[in-house]
Amino acid sequence: MNVGVICYASVGGSGVVATELAKALAARGHRVHLISADTPFRLGEFHVDLWFHQVDTPSYPLFREPQYVLSLANKVVQVARAFRLDVIHAHYAIPHATAALLSRQVLSASGHTPVPRVVTTLHGTDITIVGNDPSYSEIVAFSIEQADGATAVSESLRDATRTELNVRRDIAVIPNFLDCSVFRRTPAPELRRRFSHDEAAKVVIHVSNFRPVKRIDAVVAIFARIAQTLPARLLLVGDGPELGTVYRVGRELGVLDLIDAVGAQEAIIPLLSAADVFLLPSAQESFGLAALEAMACDVPVVASRVGGLPEVIEDGVTGFLHPPNDLDGMAASATAVLTEPALHRRIADAARQRVCERFCADRVVPMYEAYYARVLNDARPPFS
Repeated sequence: MNVGVICYASVGGSGVVATELAKALAARGHRVHLISADTPFRLGEFHVDLWFHQVDTPSYPLFREPQYVLSLANKVVQVARAFRLDVIHAHYAIPHATAALLSRQVLSASGHTPVPRVVTTLHGTDITIVGNDPSYSEIVAFSIEQADGATAVSESLRDATRTELNVRRDIAVIPNFLDCSVFRRTPAPELRRRFSHDEAAKVVIHVSNFRPVKRIDAVVAIFARIAQTLPARLLLVGDGPELGTVYRVGRELGVLDLIDAVGAQEAIIPLLSAADVFLLPSAQESFGLAALEAMACDVPVVASRVGGLPEVIEDGVTGFLHPPNDLDGMAASATAVLTEPALHRRIADAARQRVCERFCADRVVPMYEAYYARVLNDARPPFS
């Protein structure tokens, strides 16, 4: 198949999954064209049968802001014509699915064949935050309904889409995934020494885009409780608008000197491999890709019981789940797993096994291939 994949280039689950899917599809013999405003975060080295097309959005005095949707749709039309795309896979409902639908109409009106089918994958905040905003809700719902196919990364997100946007179409659930041959714990003794500062100290890690939904203040507050009972340090990976909260809350709670913030990092596996427990007290997670990456690297996860996280983590078996405001409970679970080696080993082993059984690329990518085939074989017109 010839597949176009539209995604955000910035750090975040939707862009990471879209890029990893593009790489996996290319490795399986498909010709894949990544389309984004910049080089995607996880694209990495050259991949055979994978092309990247950058969207250029010029500024004109007539326009008060850059017209990204129009330039994106125009780029998709150009790529579809040049490479005869069968499928345009838009990750994130708006503006990507909206632009894909516009490009599909342009191609059809011009008589181009084949007219590519549009598949949109919903990742979370495109529904739970953007989709709930009255400024966008009608367009989000329209873009989902009018796509030839729609998927969601969790049952929770599928149900939220139907409830919050009154979407009635079929939405397939295809979970996020990892290359399990790559995502596995790798000895990192030098990093371990760098971040633990003391052989007895435990390393608590959090990885995110540091947006308000991640509740960075809760991460620091939970860590402060842990640090009261055992030697520990907090390793923060990522960047975003809430980074300043780290320094404010860390100073207020007296743990600022125990925190290492290393910014956004593409090489995440060595950092996870240097850690002992992962904190994810989010207000909402439609899936929790960061939790999945930690689990693959034998790092027990302590997280909020929200959204799609219960579909990833089995409480007490592959990690620990608590109500979002139960910071004491999260701290107690983290402390237990950090002080009881047998418990840590049991949780880490079970977490890794769950990832391998349900969330590896060789299991999930064929689900996307089958879904593309289903959409392409649909007898309906390419758009209504």
